[in-house]
Amino acid sequence: MQEKYDFIVIGAGVVGCMIARWLSRYEGRVLVIEKQADVGMGTTAANTSIVHAGYDPVPGSLKARMNVKGNAMWDQLKAELNFAFVRSGDYVVAIGEEELPALDTLMVQGRKNGVPGMMIINGAEMRAREKNINPNVSGALWASTGGICDCFQVNVAAGESAAMNGVEFRFNTAFEDFIMEGDRIIGIKTNQGDFLSRWVVNAAGLYSDVVMHKAGVRPEFKIQPRKGEYFVFDRADIQIDNVLFPVPSDAGKGIMVTNTVHGNTIIGPNAQIIDDKEDTSTTIPGMDEIWEGSQKLIPSLDRRHVIATFAGLRAMGNGPCKTPGVNYNKDYIIEIPENVRGFVNLGGIESPGLASSPAIAEEVIDLLKDAGEDLREKKDWEPIRPARPRYRDMSHKDRQLLVEMDPQFGRVICRCENVTEGEILAEIHAPIPALTYDAIKRRTWLGTGRCQGGFDMPRVVAILSRELGVSPMEITKRGHSSEYLVRKTKDLEIADDN
Repeated sequence: MQEKYDFIVIGAGVVGCMIARWLSRYEGRVLVIEKQADVGMGTTAANTSIVHAGYDPVPGSLKARMNVKGNAMWDQLKAELNFAFVRSGDYVVAIGEEELPALDTLMVQGRKNGVPGMMIINGAEMRAREKNINPNVSGALWASTGGICDCFQVNVAAGESAAMNGVEFRFNTAFEDFIMEGDRIIGIKTNQGDFLSRWVVNAAGLYSDVVMHKAGVRPEFKIQPRKGEYFVFDRADIQIDNVLFPVPSDAGKGIMVTNTVHGNTIIGPNAQIIDDKEDTSTTIPGMDEIWEGSQKLIPSLDRRHVIATFAGLRAMGNGPCKTPGVNYNKDYIIEIPENVRGFVNLGGIESPGLASSPAIAEEVIDLLKDAGEDLREKKDWEPIRPARPRYRDMSHKDRQLLVEMDPQFGRVICRCENVTEGEILAEIHAPIPALTYDAIKRRTWLGTGRCQGGFDMPRVVAILSRELGVSPMEITKRGHSSEYLVRKTKDLEIADDN
């Protein structure tokens, strides 16, 4: 018998999980399907974690409106969902007098978009605010509403909030096709069976074009993956105090240098347009491009202090479309198409998609209401997702009290990041369980320090094996086909000489 839902969301990235949380506020059965083993394993898993202020999108675009509206929602989200977010502000830095006019252009654009709290400062002021900045700085645009977060924490928190309010999640479940009755979508086909639904929401990120084409929507639209590569620095060796953008170009916002909520400095991304939606490899030319770009802002960066590199893909649209004045690589698609009923279609949600995500979720609710959907709020909807203890951030006194209550918080598993067994167990048994090494890594930040997991990995594998009741050889890094262990080496058979 096929299970029936009121809403199915395809994709458990930050946008999909925000939509699921917003839907969880209303009566009805909601399902989120995700082809990967965990939430946030696509674009969300590898980006700069910047909550953009909103001066960059084209004025009048849906992207600009979602960015500015979404940015203003983050303080309340942080209070309700208990994730790391700092409204640090950000700078667009001009190097040399020739780049100064670009700051005025961005200021005008930001004002048109409704961005509050912007001002242009001179080079001397910028040097005072960031001790490591290129001494040739001529000025900077300061946007006080910009911020930094842990994007994966945000993704998990939104998903857990949805799950706590009744939303079902099915992982390792890949969308294959729609089930149609005439021009109405009544369900989906997946590799795990068919599911019926009154509405389906396309939040498939890099694969949103594939999903919409299955529905016969916007056949000319295509996701053009844009790869961005990054360096991560050891926070013991260098700390940048601010979020620093270069003056942007047609290729994007440029190679930035920024601090993070975890104390590391990261540089990137570049913008390589590629065809493969799964290619998250780093490249020597790409790394060289990032390094050269970062030197423009912070010449004192030292490559010896790099502890990790990574790459992510952004779901950029493919350019001008048939509709006059619409450019798919400049704006979002958020719509209920006229030619297909029961379908909410999203596409091209690239940067600033993270900042925009709560506004996008609210936009989806508004579209459903405009389409005549009778959304009735639950009387028992719970907006608060409780925080879990983070040993690294606690005082010695609070650590002692925590360990007295639960001794497992006294066993440090990751030395670099001070992550304890108690924290790992909390994530394994959370509303959305962390069942792989990477799932625990992204939730707790273990394995991200100087040793890059060299100390903690065997211990995490053992803990997962014990808690899940499976062989250590079944524990994976990121899901199917990423097992750490292939055979035992200690259990040797001893021949009987007798």
